[in-house]
Amino acid sequence: MTSMRAMPRLMIAGLCGGAGKTIACAGLLLLLRRAGVDVRAFKKGPDYIDPAWLAWASAHPARDLDTWLMGPEGARASFMRHGIGDGINLIEGNRGLFDGFDAEGTHSSGVLAKTLAAPVLLVLDATKMTRTAAALVLGCQKMDAGVALRGVILNNVNGRRHEQILRAAIESTCSIPVVGVLSRAAVNPLPERNLGLTPPQEHDGMHRLEQHLLKLVDGRIDIEAVLSIARSAPPLELRAVERSPLPDAGGIRIGYVKDSAFNFYYPENLEELNRAGAEMVPVSALQSAALPANLDALYIGGGFPETHAGQLAANLSFLESLRDASRSGMPIYAECGGLMLLARSLVCKGVRYPMADVFPVDVEVLEKPQGHGYTELRVDAVNPFFAEGLALRGHEFHYSRIVPTQALPTTACAVRRGMGCGAGRDSLVTRNTMAGYTHLHALATPEWAAGLVNAAREFARAGSPLLA
Repeated sequence: MTSMRAMPRLMIAGLCGGAGKTIACAGLLLLLRRAGVDVRAFKKGPDYIDPAWLAWASAHPARDLDTWLMGPEGARASFMRHGIGDGINLIEGNRGLFDGFDAEGTHSSGVLAKTLAAPVLLVLDATKMTRTAAALVLGCQKMDAGVALRGVILNNVNGRRHEQILRAAIESTCSIPVVGVLSRAAVNPLPERNLGLTPPQEHDGMHRLEQHLLKLVDGRIDIEAVLSIARSAPPLELRAVERSPLPDAGGIRIGYVKDSAFNFYYPENLEELNRAGAEMVPVSALQSAALPANLDALYIGGGFPETHAGQLAANLSFLESLRDASRSGMPIYAECGGLMLLARSLVCKGVRYPMADVFPVDVEVLEKPQGHGYTELRVDAVNPFFAEGLALRGHEFHYSRIVPTQALPTTACAVRRGMGCGAGRDSLVTRNTMAGYTHLHALATPEWAAGLVNAAREFARAGSPLLA
């Protein structure tokens, strides 16, 4: 007998990046919570910053869902595992509704909406347009009839008359309601910089920001209409999905660097290590004098070390403890910002900041992206965490690069898609330390958690390097 589960849900999508999706999502989550509605938030990935804002607004971890990384069934299973039946599940799209892996829009937000049978609200930036807005909405309706476009939220509306014309044009032409109208904000309540929004971890006065967002959306979004659309989503079939078994990490202590400089961690990555039984130990590269004692492994995620370069460079004792840990053979896995921390130096705006000097390379931060999008790697050399021959799917988004005049140290992966560390390679390796520009998601790459746990167990058992 098929078991079905009601999971009220909707996707907030846009015509392009910067349309106002995150402001609409965060504001709507705050409104729903204030009305006593339980909420959960998801983000069409890959992304770290927008989910951090959704987690703040929903008061729960926000999960990335990406059909390219984890497959349609993997994305669906994650949604079913973390979504709720008594409340509202809100999914923020990325870029434009049909923007995906290729010209056919493979793995787009629209594809994810169909995978989850989620109705869609379209956020439309109405700057300097009226009836043309209806043409854009109609085009989205005609592009793929399988995407259940059920309503529109207008953004950057310039007054009552502008709203009336937009609403009449869209509702008469497209036969779907305008459920929200957001006025043009004098100042973006969620400030941006080169990688998108500034993470909430770097904001002071979050209560003031919450009040600002609520003022922006209060009375401007029809909550009852939104609830009705979300509750119109059909029940989802419960399907048994086996999770990859993990080695026993009981008694293992794995540190992870978590502060305002390093905060790019998928919740699932830390949760998978917990599921194996590892004790997770947070440490700050900005405030801690050294790594905690008796760690069996260390995980350094991405973030913005360049905005904290002076403070990181000044924490000499912590940098020395990183260097000593690597030389001792302790397993260290680092992604993007973690690679920058483990470099010899970090160059920002012409200023050179000493880093941990685990790898003999200098990293420079530039004005334009040096790698952006999905990555595919092939493990082709000995390393502490992955079997040779394994294919890895991940993503990268970085404005930094290893200074190209320098020869790369030993690397473990060939780059099949993306930029990596340069010269068609990614994943620098020394002893039991591995660092690259590719970010991995534990549900997309179950070998990642298993590899880190196995390396930590061996180090705890042997107390000596795994690799020469």
